[in-house]
Amino acid sequence: MKALVPLALFALAGCSAMGQGPTTLAGQWGGPGIGLVLEGGLGTVEYDCAAGTIDQPIPSADGPFTVSGTHRAGASGPVRVGQIFTSQRATYSGTSTKGDMTLTVKLEDGNELGPFTLKQGVPPTINRCL
Repeated sequence: MKALVPLALFALAGCSAMGQGPTTLAGQWGGPGIGLVLEGGLGTVEYDCAAGTIDQPIPSADGPFTVSGTHRAGASGPVRVGQIFTSQRATYSGTSTKGDMTLTVKLEDGNELGPFTLKQGVPPTINRCL
């Protein structure tokens, strides 16, 4: 009987770990003027005329979040060979609820973008600047 107690505890511990879902948001998120891909706790953001990164995981629990990253303004027309783009620190904040997300981007220079509305699994609607 004593041998069964540790075995039962081990089995129960395994069951609780199996029931847990992902701890961070992942996948493709899209909306008007913005696309977000979250993978491995990091993200890439595309806007109509800009791009960015999310450098921290967004928790999978429904509710508000604030994470840090970068933002890089784009340029109209073709990109020249050797053209250098500068980026700045950005804070991405919003709320995630059951596959819906609102996202606001506060830039280091004080400017703010958004709010954007995104849905999980939906491709973005991006109009590249010309």
